[in-house]
Amino acid sequence: MLLVSLHTIAPELVLGIGAMMLLMVGVFNGDRSLPLLTWAAVALYAVAGVLVVQGAGTPVLAFDGLYIADAFSSYFKLLILSAAAVAAVLALPYLKGTSSARFEYPVLLTLGVTGMCMMVSANDMLSLYVGLELQSLAAYVLAAFNRNETRSSEAGLKYFVLGALASGILLYGISLVYGFAGTTNFSALGATLVGGPARNIGALIGLVFILSGLAFKISAVPFHMWTPDVYEGAPTPVAAFFASAPKAAAMGLLIRVVIEAFGPMTADWQQIVTFVAIASMFLGAIGAIGQTNIKRLLAYSSIANIGFALIGLAAGTREGVAAVLFYMTVYLVMTLGSFLCVLAMRDADGKPVETLDSLAGLSRSRPGLAAALAIFMFSLAGIPPLLGFWPKFAVFTAAMNAHLYTLAVLGVIASVIGAYYYLRVIKTMYFDTPAPHFAPSDSRINAAMIGVAAIACSPLGMLAITPLVAAATHAAASLL
Repeated sequence: MLLVSLHTIAPELVLGIGAMMLLMVGVFNGDRSLPLLTWAAVALYAVAGVLVVQGAGTPVLAFDGLYIADAFSSYFKLLILSAAAVAAVLALPYLKGTSSARFEYPVLLTLGVTGMCMMVSANDMLSLYVGLELQSLAAYVLAAFNRNETRSSEAGLKYFVLGALASGILLYGISLVYGFAGTTNFSALGATLVGGPARNIGALIGLVFILSGLAFKISAVPFHMWTPDVYEGAPTPVAAFFASAPKAAAMGLLIRVVIEAFGPMTADWQQIVTFVAIASMFLGAIGAIGQTNIKRLLAYSSIANIGFALIGLAAGTREGVAAVLFYMTVYLVMTLGSFLCVLAMRDADGKPVETLDSLAGLSRSRPGLAAALAIFMFSLAGIPPLLGFWPKFAVFTAAMNAHLYTLAVLGVIASVIGAYYYLRVIKTMYFDTPAPHFAPSDSRINAAMIGVAAIACSPLGMLAITPLVAAATHAAASLL
């Protein structure tokens, strides 16, 4: 049984052992080994991805039900590994141009990815918490990676304090559920909670605390307060990473918890998820309007997008879960593309530029970069026929089919409000008086990734919709 379990967790073993090896190489070779370690980390993610695909068949339990490998976890692991690989590569030019070119970056990234993969395969509250904390501890250090910058240290401290509070809330909820249900295993919880409201009242209180802790991890309202400050203060590659892989991991974990562990209490958690979805959509849409920093704007954009994704989860159906998986896939492409464009913004002295006003006239000085950023903004706004329209259409359709008409209508209204600040970015680039020119891009790899992401978000990206939806539906079917 031990050999079967070790074979089942092969992706996490590769990542964990690989992270230790990267650490040892970095210790003996110093910061000059950063490029080598970065590409070695990307190779680790590729190997882990191959192992994930190989194990994406029949669901397999490991370590007495603490861990599960199925199509649902495999889907999210591929998203996490892909986003982490992009976050590792895009950071190289940035780190070389600052005083933060230290070998610990890919090591911390790999440790965080290990925790995320454990999160989406967790089949027990204990493995859930261990994976979540492994990811969180690495993230706290990454947020403060530019230790010579005050705002980076402040971002790391804020993230740590609020993250510790959220972890405590989550752990308290887990203890309540265990006290009232007598088990922490998801499948056993689902069987135990089949009963009337009077029997589940204690578990319901625990559920509220658990959802509160997980809402912090996906930056959902009202636990979103850390997101704009941390995104602005953290190094841009780290902010890009925070906006992608951890969001996907936390969303996958949230879906598994409410569907498997609290499936009999759907009517209860559906109300909570619906409220959080509405609040996130509108606060994200309205809060971004007054932002002048692009990273803060993208932070509020991520809050709003999480709200849209939660519409599918609120439906509580296989169609809704598949729509969430499809939404998170497209969201990762759009967000990473947007942050790649932010990384390409540097003044004549090579210093990063993050203000919205600095984009003025970008269409004349850097037409290619302006076109790519415009595609990402239009796609995030959900303008057809760009790729970003289709996942929104999918979650709205799932809500309508689940008779959540008010939620779907509110989602459309929030989408219209959010379009304002996306269109403002495009208007600044194409119609405002030109600002000082940006320095030419010094990274061909980042420029190539911008091009690939822009093509994926363009109407050409519709060619990938059918296979993506099919994969998301298959993954959702393994859960429901």
